[in-house]
Amino acid sequence: MATQRLFFALELPDTLQQQLVQWRADCFPAEAGTPVAAANLHLTLAFLGDVSDTTAARLQQLAARITQPAFTLDLDDAGHWPRPGVVWLGCQRAPRGLLQLADLLRAQAARHGCAQSAQPFHPHITLLRHATEQVALPPRQFHWRCDIQHFALLASVFRQGRTRYQAVARWPLRAASGV
Repeated sequence: MATQRLFFALELPDTLQQQLVQWRADCFPAEAGTPVAAANLHLTLAFLGDVSDTTAARLQQLAARITQPAFTLDLDDAGHWPRPGVVWLGCQRAPRGLLQLADLLRAQAARHGCAQSAQPFHPHITLLRHATEQVALPPRQFHWRCDIQHFALLASVFRQGRTRYQAVARWPLRAASGV
């Protein structure tokens, strides 16, 4: 049976990807870790793992039914997880819409046999992998806002010695109601 390595995620606009790449280059020396390719910068909502085509199709049908409002993501926090060697960018206060969307997708994934981490959801964008334990984080003088209008199902594709993330499907979030 054919499988794909899949995950639900928020894709970042190209302009934000480029801004983050420049900021990362300005803030972290080359020896700090392995940079994630600009095109691979994303925020994982629910990791699915190796999924059969049948399960992937069912999860896509369920994702299409989600009527979650759009939200704004404020990227204003950074950290280093020494054990996995990851430097990340995230938000000090995750928007309720992001948490709800992740909870919905993680619950659907679990019901369809995709094991979910017992760790609480920590929304983040991985900037560096294989980061040294001595990596110094930049001072807290950064902030990016990103209006999130859709979410996606991404496939992890390993080709020619590189991993790339390719969109399998995308779904719009409904317009936020005026308050």
